[in-house]
Formats: sequence, structure tokens, C-alpha cells
Amino acid sequence: MKPIKTIEVIPFLPPELECLKELAYNLRWSWDHETVSLFQRLDKDLWEKAGHNPVLMLGMISQEKLAEAASDDSFLAHLNRICENYQSYMLDQNHWYKKALKEAGKTNPGTIAYFSAEFGLSEALPIYSGGLGILSGDHVKSASELGVNLVGVGLVYQQGYFRQYLTPDGWQQERYPINDFYNLSILPVRDKDGNPVTISVELPGRNVYARIWKAQVGRVALYLLDTNTAPNTQEDQDITDALYHADRDIRIKQEIFLGVGGLRALKAVGIEPTVCHLNEGHSAFLGLERIRMMMQEKKLTFWEALEAAKAGQIFTTHTPVPAGIDKFDPQVVEKYFRSYWESVGISREDFMGLGRSNPQDNTELFSMATLAIKLSSRINAVSKLHGVVSRKLFTDIYPNVPEHEVPISHVTNGIHAASWISEEMSELYNRYLGPGWTDEISSSDIWSRIAQIPDEELWRVHERRRQRLVNFCRKRVIKQLEQKGATFSDIEQASQILDPRILTLGFARRFATYKRGTLLLEDPERFARILCNKERPVQIIMAGKAHPEDKPAKELIKQLIQFSRRDEEIRRRFVFIEDYEINVGRMMVSGADIWLNTPRRPLEACGTSGMKAIFNGVLNCSILDGWWDEAFEPNVGWSIGKGEEYADLDYQDNIESNELYELLEKEIVPAFYDRDSFGMPRKWLDSMKHSMVKLCPEFSVNRMLKDYTLRMYLPAMERYSLFIADGAKKAKEMAEWKAKIARKWNGVQILNVESTNRDTIKVGEDMKIKATIRLGGLNSDEVSVQIYHGPVDQYGIIREGEAIPMLPSNGDKDPVTYSGTIRYFKSGRHGFSVRVLPQHEDLVSSFEVPLITWASDAVEVTA
Repeated sequence: MKPIKTIEVIPFLPPELECLKELAYNLRWSWDHETVSLFQRLDKDLWEKAGHNPVLMLGMISQEKLAEAASDDSFLAHLNRICENYQSYMLDQNHWYKKALKEAGKTNPGTIAYFSAEFGLSEALPIYSGGLGILSGDHVKSASELGVNLVGVGLVYQQGYFRQYLTPDGWQQERYPINDFYNLSILPVRDKDGNPVTISVELPGRNVYARIWKAQVGRVALYLLDTNTAPNTQEDQDITDALYHADRDIRIKQEIFLGVGGLRALKAVGIEPTVCHLNEGHSAFLGLERIRMMMQEKKLTFWEALEAAKAGQIFTTHTPVPAGIDKFDPQVVEKYFRSYWESVGISREDFMGLGRSNPQDNTELFSMATLAIKLSSRINAVSKLHGVVSRKLFTDIYPNVPEHEVPISHVTNGIHAASWISEEMSELYNRYLGPGWTDEISSSDIWSRIAQIPDEELWRVHERRRQRLVNFCRKRVIKQLEQKGATFSDIEQASQILDPRILTLGFARRFATYKRGTLLLEDPERFARILCNKERPVQIIMAGKAHPEDKPAKELIKQLIQFSRRDEEIRRRFVFIEDYEINVGRMMVSGADIWLNTPRRPLEACGTSGMKAIFNGVLNCSILDGWWDEAFEPNVGWSIGKGEEYADLDYQDNIESNELYELLEKEIVPAFYDRDSFGMPRKWLDSMKHSMVKLCPEFSVNRMLKDYTLRMYLPAMERYSLFIADGAKKAKEMAEWKAKIARKWNGVQILNVESTNRDTIKVGEDMKIKATIRLGGLNSDEVSVQIYHGPVDQYGIIREGEAIPMLPSNGDKDPVTYSGTIRYFKSGRHGFSVRVLPQHEDLVSSFEVPLITWASDAVEVTA
């Protein structure tokens, strides 16, 4: 029976406890151990039963318990202290961003809108699936801590991401429990009259509506859209039903709502962003909406508005492979965007070209990453190695540009330490690094104080965390068995799994074939001997979900489960925790001794679970991929291999699994069990400390966000302000100039090249080069003529060459003669060429306009 009216029933809190509600609805509690301890003190069992969700807990707790707490002077003193700290945090204006603006000579803080399809803030807000969401969550938490004027934009999913359970033979199955938004740490946005604020988006033949919810993340607001509202049809209500829906039609509608709807939601709540940060390509349609808004508000053409919007947009790519990019069939795109391109006055070909590497290829799918790149002024990858991979991946968007010059930089990811370290480790840091260590978390000076921590104290904290991890795993496995109706003997055996005293390996992440979760099973007998060694035993705890449609990844999980059940001894040493989520990850990265990562290089864009481990004193053993490729050095952990890449994947698995076994048998296990007369593993502790001192300041999310702010946000703000000033004068000029360049570029020719030397030259000598260029109606200041030179490889190609500018020697008289000089500092086989690129003082990159003319083989080179 459908109700004729719905009402929201909220907990009644005694006046003395009113602050609990404010604490519960601000996700700052998710990284503040003191606030969590307060809710646990109210009712620890209920805290666990509520899934660490304080809003749900306050709805479940009895009025008697609340009355009891309201009359407990000790509890009230604890509550008042927490509330005072909270208020002080929320009102603090002495933050890093304010200082950064002052140092940059800026008075306007601007507003950065950070768009992401998922946000992993807490296990109690299940709107995330994996690393991308965790990174997004840490990003907004850091913005709160640093005072960056940022708002988040995403979707809130009725089912979230799936809950995992395994069949008796180890095959992953999925459950989709319904999220009750009214029992989550989010609130509906209401207007001044108390009515829910909604936005609408035009889909074929109808308007579809979305409610706006708000999650408060410390000082940062996160706005989330929900289409499960009237008057939408059931089909449209299901748009925000589940994260990463496999149905392509639903997926494009989700991405329309994330981008187009997200920008309209900000306008509905009175926010006009200066900079839009696209975290992956899912939100790329926001660029189209921003263009449409500017056309209406500033009376610009499409191409003028594109230049203005692009000036204030940043795109971060997270994928290392083409299969990770969302692409849509042109017919699907036309279904949803035909009315758009007709309304803004551009052709179908021009629109489709925005999402294609080659705009002339009518068969190419429409790529969200390509759209994001073409509508952004700055693009970055998420680690140094991923930058190399991304420049190769997207090189087709920049035809004839050498791969290393493709304008994609990198900002290596980081993690929000307070969200991932144990309470004991936090207290240890407070004692020895100082209570303000989180404010200076990216400072090497702060982390140098790790050396002051007595070995005995650090080891005691670490062993306590390992014991807690073992206890957690036992309870979790018992609960899993009880839900499946297991026998009493099976449950009794589960209470004996793992040993809190022995070397513990941790492996937890999204399961995909390239992550090679079964690498340790290449030689199962050898691995079993490592686990079951009587003198130096080892145990491993694993967790992870495969995408519901990824059957090969599900097969990997099944293989692991079957190995874990081969005999009773292995069953005690090998544990797979079902339903991987934030709390499982937090327990594992704080309680393991070794964090394993075995991706197939270079397919790990960054990976952040190992970063979480280092802040807990856990050592990494990993393939040199993602962040570990730039982090690894002796005495901070172990590398599997030396960064090799293989064409034969089976051979690679054989080589690298063998190396991993060797590391375990000859280095890792002996190092862990090498104890002094006091039972202390001094060398192991030295590595723990060295790892924290060296790596923690480099891989915190605060360092990452500072990089984004200084290298991306502030320059984009300045460029955007410049481009929209004076009626968008700069945007109009740029659009007009690019149109001129496109019309005239075919007339640009390199007629001949002269060099002062023949075939040999001595180290230290100069080679003078002249080139005659026909500009085809362009002025000399509208082009950049360059010598491109460098060593030549065995294939006769200049790899990672250097560009040297050439200067005109006869003014603008066409053809123009340009001159330049190369000085050679190394011997060997070298080569050079000459190229011409468009040039404008307001270009972010020399390759922003995808036009380049090279000296061809037909050009005569004379000496």
C-alpha cells in the first residue's frame, strides 16, 4: 500500500545532547578518532550494529540510553570537549589555502568544483566502488583540512555498489541492498520555504528531475544528485540506482546527470565555480553544459564559449588502458545530444569530433576521456609512470606530436592519513611528532622525528594492531559462516584461524586480471611450504571485489578460495575476507606486516593502498608500478623485479612469481624473524622507520592537493578570470585566432633547410641551421619554428628529442628565413629536423592547437 504522505522521523535528543546530531551529520567524524570514541561510548555494540553510521545509530538507540547519557557528567564533559574542538575546527580561518593565496598575490579565493562518479568517505556512506572513489573522498577531506575553497559534486546511488558474498565453491555473488538516504550522513537541500531543491535535465521527449542532497565533509560541501523522485517514471528513477551500471544507455544518462545535472545543481544552490575539476571522464559532459550557460549568459558563440569554459577546466585521467575509458556508440550520443548541437549552432560532425581522436573518422566511438581532454586546459595523470603511459595512450589526439611532448603532466596521488591510521598509531604520532603533525603532514622535518620513537614502543603498537586484525578476521569469517548456515565445527575452526604472532601479508584491492591476485599461486606447493614453515610461518589475508560482469576476475577469487581450503593448515594461514569495504581496508593496512601489490606493469595507474600501509608502519613488497615506481629505494620495502615489461605474459608471471617467492624465502621472512636477545626485530624496525621518514611526507593527500592548487587550480583560476573579463574578450580573440590558424595552416610549408656541417661534428661544436618557411598568410609571431634534435635509436627515430627555437632573420617577408644553433655535448649518432607550430601568448601548451608541420623527406637539406 502506497502512503498518501511521507514524513521524516528524526531522533529526539535531550537538549544536553543536541550537538550529537551536528557531529553525526558532518563526515569529519570519519577521520576523527575522538568523535568515533564518543559514539562508541554511547553504545559500542550499537555502533557496530549500525555499521559505523552515527545517524542510523541515533535513530536506533533507546530514549532510555539517551536520557542516561544526558545525566552522565563524565559523558557530557567528553561531549562538550568534542563539540568545542569541532566548532573550533569549523570556524578556523588560519589555513594553508589562505596563505597560498596571499603568497600568490590573489585576493579572490574562487570556487573549485570537484566532479567524481564516486566518493569513498566512509563505509557508512556506500557510494564508492574502489580506488577512484577512495581518492575522491580523500581529496575533499584534504580540501577541508587545508581550507581550499572546494565543493564536491557526485551522484547518490539507491543501491550503491554491490555487497559481495561467495558461494561454497568460491564464486562471487552480488547483493544490492537499498540505501535509506534518511539514515545516512546526508541531508536534502531545501529552499528558504523548506521545499526540496531539484534540478531537471532534458532527455529525449521529457524532462527528468533530480533531488539534491548534501554531505558535509568537514568544511567542504559535497552535493549529490538523486533521480529517485517524483514525477520521474520508474525508468528514470533508476538512473541513479547503482554505481557503474553495465547498461550503456543507463550509463550515459548517469554521466549526463553527473556533468550537466551537477553543474545545474551548483547553480541551484547559488554556486558559480571558477574551476571545474573532472576526476576521470565520467563528468565530461559538464563542459558542454558550461558552454551552453556561457552562450546564454554572455552572448557568446559556441567556439568562444568553449575557450572560456576550457580555461577553467582540469581533467585528471586515472586509466592506463583504452578499455578503462567510457566510450559510446555515435547513435547513442546522437539520441541524447542532437537537440544540444542544434541549439548551440554546431554541426553533428563538429560535436562528434569533440569526442574523437580523429574527428574525420565517422566510425570512431565517442570517448568521454577525449571529450574531457578537448574541453580542459590542463590534463594530468596520477603518478610519474602513469604520465608516461597516458601520453602514449592519448597520443592520437595530438597527431605528429612526439609522444613525450603530449601535454599531459602528472600529480601523484596521496592518501588522507587520519582516515587510514589506527588510533594507537595516531596517539604515537601525537606523542613524538607533536599534536599538530597533521597540519604539517607533508613536511620532511616533522617525519624526521620518527627516529625518536623507541623501538619497543613502535613494535608494541604494531603487534597490538596485528592482534586486532586477527581478532577482526576471526569475527568477520565467523559472521560469514553463520550467514551461510555453516556447521558448529566450521565455526569453531574459524575461531582458530590466523596467529597474531607470525608474519602477516596483506593484499586487498579491486580484483581485475591485471592486478594478478593469484600470482602467489603460480607454484602452489612452494607457496604452501612458505605458509606452513614450522620455524618461520607466514599467513596471508586477502580481500577484494570483482566487477559483477568481470568473469575472469571472479575466476581468480575462486582459485584463491579453493587453495585456501586445500587442508586444515592452509585454512588457518590463508584467509579471504568477503565484502571488501573501507573498514576492512583500514583494518588490513594497519595490522599487516607486509603489503603486497602484484600488478602487471605498467597497468597500475597509481595505487594508494600501499601508501595507507606506510603511514601505519607496514612495509611494501610490490612490482615497480604506479606510485611504487617512484617511491622505492633500498630499506623502505622490497621491489619485485626491476621495472621490466614483457610481451609473453605467461613468462612474466613465471619470472615474477619466482622472484616473489625468493624475496619471501631469502629476505622478508628471515628479516621478520631476526630478533635480538630482547625479542626485537631491529633491522625490520629500522626499515619501518626509514619507510615512514622517507615516504610519508611525499605520499600524503595534503601534498597532492597542494600540488593541484599551485600547479592547476590557481593558474586555471587566473586564466578563467582573464578569459571572461571584458565581455569574454580574450575568449573571443582566442576563438577567432584558432579559426584563422585552421583556415591558413595548409599554406604553411618548410621549403628548405641548410646546415653548416656535413655528416660529422665534434663534441662541443655548434651546428648552425637555417630554414626557409612559407607562412601562407600568417605572421611570424603567430608561429614557432623549432629545431627538434636528439640521439637516434636503432630504428632511425629521434626519441625524446629537444626543441630549440629558431628566430626569423628577414622579418615577415614571405617566405621567411629562420636561424638556430645546436651544440652537441655527447658523442654518438644524432639527428635533427625542423618543425612549425602555432604560437600565441595565451596558449597553455604549444600543442593545444593540434597542428604541426614537419620538414618532410622531400625537403632538401644542404650544407
